[in-house]
Amino acid sequence: MRARILLRALTLVVCLPLLYFAAGFVGAIIPGKHADLAPGTDVLIGLVRAPIHYDFLLPMSPELRARYGFAKAAGVPMDAPEAEWLLVGWGSEAFYTSAGSYADMQPGAVFTAITGDSAVLHLEVAGDVSGVGGITYFTLSDAQYQALLRSLDASFQRDQTGTPLALAAHFNDHDAFFAAKGDFNLFYPCNAWVGEMLRAAGVPFGIWTPTPQAVEMALRWHVG
Repeated sequence: MRARILLRALTLVVCLPLLYFAAGFVGAIIPGKHADLAPGTDVLIGLVRAPIHYDFLLPMSPELRARYGFAKAAGVPMDAPEAEWLLVGWGSEAFYTSAGSYADMQPGAVFTAITGDSAVLHLEVAGDVSGVGGITYFTLSDAQYQALLRSLDASFQRDQTGTPLALAAHFNDHDAFFAAKGDFNLFYPCNAWVGEMLRAAGVPFGIWTPTPQAVEMALRWHVG
């Protein structure tokens, strides 16, 4: 009897992650409702695949430098002439601020992320990324891009003056973390947030993309 119970428990442990990933692939294919904005080729953006999640890659225009000027006080060199791109990501505070890769995972941070955690936004500048792999580029119309920027803006928690709230965490000398709106959990992880931001910008995308693999599938299926 005990052996049977143990076998069932082990089967459940194995099957639940498989079901989660499978559901993510289904969610990636099913189209979610997106803003009614005409597509275009005005702005080239990218999605950068990290081991755990995707980041937005935004071109460092004068407008973007001014828009994210608040990040300079937190240590992000927005005015650096060699900065060509801004990376923007969202995730669990306990996990995102401590784990840059799967090797950095700590059980406590993983448990907090799965069961529900406060969200944070990560900003980081990058130079020439032409030789960097794992980036999917696509174009937006100006209206789509402005809608994306507004959705990203709305993701920040702000103080009474409207300034995003910087956190003490850093990965390097050209990034910073900020308090974000919303809660991270198993059903609304960072990759699902990426899909929400894209749909808000009028980009056809899967209705639920909880994993990097689901985001990749949605990009292939809907964006091309």
